[in-house]
Amino acid sequence: MPDTLLEQHAAALRLFGERVRAVGGDQWDLPTPCTEWNVRALVNHVTGEQRWIPPLVGEGRTVEDVGDSLSGDLLGDDPVAAWERAAAAARAAFDEPGALDRTVRLSYGPALGRAYCSELTADCVVHAWDLARAIGAEDRLPDGLVEFSIKEVMPYADGLAASGLFAAPLDVPAGADAQTRLLAMVGRRG
Repeated sequence: MPDTLLEQHAAALRLFGERVRAVGGDQWDLPTPCTEWNVRALVNHVTGEQRWIPPLVGEGRTVEDVGDSLSGDLLGDDPVAAWERAAAAARAAFDEPGALDRTVRLSYGPALGRAYCSELTADCVVHAWDLARAIGAEDRLPDGLVEFSIKEVMPYADGLAASGLFAAPLDVPAGADAQTRLLAMVGRRG
């Protein structure tokens, strides 16, 4: 089980990448648990999040500097290759010496690189589940990544729905496993 933040991030990228590589040619238009996105839009979103990391973390640019250059379709004719390039660049940016201790200027304000990395790791884990559900792949998430994501999401879970980007948290039945608890925090029923 990964134990450092960079290992967790790398494991989340691998997990999502496995799901991207499993998407069949006729599955890109399938609906996902993220009701406003089909499979292609979901993969485009997560790819886009990874594409933001090099300019923000590696180059010290701001959201305003990057502007809308990472808007729209980032997948082109080869979504798998686009994902692989974005994931490799994101990992390289976070792996740079001192990257986790840098201040990153995000849309909601400044944050340490480690906080940004943690947030994106948990996001990648949850979206790996979304993608697996959409394409009928194995949707059981690795325990270590689930526990990591719970710790990341728990402090701000109650405010996620207010952002408009997440469904309201769901009630969790007594004795629910960790994956069910994580998914409920982000408005998904496992």
